[in-house]
Amino acid sequence: MSTTSQPSPQNRHRNQKVAVLGTGKIGEALLSGMIRGGWAAADLLVTTRRQERADELRTRYGVTVVSNADAAEQADTLILACKPQDMAKLLDELAPHVTADRLVISAAAGITTAFIEERLAENTPVVRVMPNTPVLVDEGMSVISAGSHATADALSHAEAIFGAVGKTLRVPETQQDACTALSGSGPAYFYFLVEAMTDAGILLGLPRDKAHDLIVQAAIGASVMLRDSGEHPVKLRENVTSPAGTTINAIRELENHGVRAALIAALEAARDRSRELASGNN
Repeated sequence: MSTTSQPSPQNRHRNQKVAVLGTGKIGEALLSGMIRGGWAAADLLVTTRRQERADELRTRYGVTVVSNADAAEQADTLILACKPQDMAKLLDELAPHVTADRLVISAAAGITTAFIEERLAENTPVVRVMPNTPVLVDEGMSVISAGSHATADALSHAEAIFGAVGKTLRVPETQQDACTALSGSGPAYFYFLVEAMTDAGILLGLPRDKAHDLIVQAAIGASVMLRDSGEHPVKLRENVTSPAGTTINAIRELENHGVRAALIAALEAARDRSRELASGNN
């Protein structure tokens, strides 16, 4: 008696037609990652406002460029990678064409699943995702939350897509604004720190290029140790901090200048802005 093997969940997701609506940097990173991850270019649709951009994506990836309406009618999954302030207009355009058997994934900061659900067909499954810019180098973190009608399979599908460009983490949607402050905006804080440390290196007498290389490699090494050692960051910091040494003097100055408090305040401000975006205050 012969048996027919069933496709794995991962392959099943890859066999579905996916449309990326808004192919800026994040949208293109997802497109590229999906192709490297096994999606066929023939199953990927993209939308863009400019003809030259359409020609570029078609030539580079072999994907089909369509209108937003055609994407909604043809794709099983729609990834809304537009700016938050453009979401309402995009949903108005999509609403007549999106049926409840479509999966809608939003990658727009601050936009709630409820905001999207209210503007589409009843019972449409919606998943909210907050990626960060390291998806451009396949080292992203994408935070995933289910809307009211999103199934476990819908979440798995979102994880398969965004897992092609880094790691994913499921959280309740009530935690999305905090994750946006920590992870979505997070890379900018590190770039800011590297910029400040580079200026300090120049002040201490180093050429800019050498200061930059020293700090970037220190950042990479510290990140790998944080990821792979399993040690608490306090323990790793203590390993560098000798009694009466150089590091503890530097740490004391950071504490004296309120750096820890400033970081907490900055993250709270980012969270609050995410909430403002969700409320429509653009």
